[in-house]
Amino acid sequence: MQNNSSDKDSSLDKNNNSDLNQILKKNPLKDKNILLGLTGSIACYKTCELLRMLTKAGANVKTILSPCAPEFIGIKTLETLSNSPVYTNTFAPKQTTEHISLADWADLFVIAPITANTISKFATGIADNLITSIFNAYLGSKKPVIIAPAMNTGMLKNPFVQKNIKALQNEGVKTVQTETGLLACGYEGDGKMASVDKIFDSILETLCPAGVLNNSTSKKKILVTTGGTKEQIDPVRFISNESSGRMGLCLADCAHSMGYSVELISTVDFKKPLPYKITIVNSTLNMFDVVKEKFKTADYLIMAAAVSDYRVKNPAVQKISKENCENLTLELVQNPDILKEIGKIKKEGQKTIGFSLSTQNLLETAKAKLDKKNADFIIANEAKTALNTYENEVWIIDKAGNTCHIEKNSKENVAKAILERVL
Repeated sequence: MQNNSSDKDSSLDKNNNSDLNQILKKNPLKDKNILLGLTGSIACYKTCELLRMLTKAGANVKTILSPCAPEFIGIKTLETLSNSPVYTNTFAPKQTTEHISLADWADLFVIAPITANTISKFATGIADNLITSIFNAYLGSKKPVIIAPAMNTGMLKNPFVQKNIKALQNEGVKTVQTETGLLACGYEGDGKMASVDKIFDSILETLCPAGVLNNSTSKKKILVTTGGTKEQIDPVRFISNESSGRMGLCLADCAHSMGYSVELISTVDFKKPLPYKITIVNSTLNMFDVVKEKFKTADYLIMAAAVSDYRVKNPAVQKISKENCENLTLELVQNPDILKEIGKIKKEGQKTIGFSLSTQNLLETAKAKLDKKNADFIIANEAKTALNTYENEVWIIDKAGNTCHIEKNSKENVAKAILERVL
């Protein structure tokens, strides 16, 4: 990572926070009672900022710690930020039914971070500490619950943990999805607790369904494509590329957190619930048909998908056997250029943003595509940096030929920088 990347990140955060500060000044959560639970995860330190945001927005917040949480966060810090005692003991002095009184008091129960252990206890009705006891008492009231998981990738992918998350969602528990990146354990992968901005947005959506943001972004629709398209050779073989779909997923996540109406058109099934619509496609022709139809009502199209330039002219109906085919020759025909074709039909006010993946002549190739595809922006990136990685480095080029360089950073941060520029 570049030495000055942290400075760039902080400048981006300042830009994002300018809008957030305007929201907070309106006290959108005034007099709302929020229980904020923390469980034993290193991500507890992030929750301090969430707590600050909630109190600044006018909420009354009481914090509850699991038995392991004090190993990761100071009680005095939470008491100061919430201006309220921190609850840790099911059988505290003078009050033996706190799990009932706190559940009755709250308008919303937020657990951030929540570990695999507590998720599993919630899903199976275990009540062996204050947080789990409150949940058991609270869930029957049908009042809203939001969880923000945080754990190692392997734990997150554990089928029992996934089953428990889905069980909670089936009971109406709202999940703020984890993010990918470098984890505290040293691994890279999915499992980071969502940003506090995303959790705060989820709280606003839950307690202020009429829309406290009151801005135009919620009326704007963004289509994002992602993943590598697959061109069939026969029923079991295909031509594709190494795109993981992460960049497009990060763009969709970020656009959703900014308040836009988002739909993701993906060749990848991310195997987790998303807070916006996802349409799964396979081939370039399949993606083209879907994009062409959905763009009719969209304001923006972001083509982050790695689309195959060619397809097999006559795919075999049956699996090709090597016994009967010593040398295999495939006749390829050109696929439609989705971004170029959409550029021909876009109306006034609609914008298209494309990606240009290159191994050489990066900027020259990207600039040539701007006019050819009638795009509003082209995002240039290199194959070695972009494909199947958790980081990216991009150059954003506008119609006037102006170039903005976003230095190598996590795909979440790069997505944020791209959207700030192109929207």
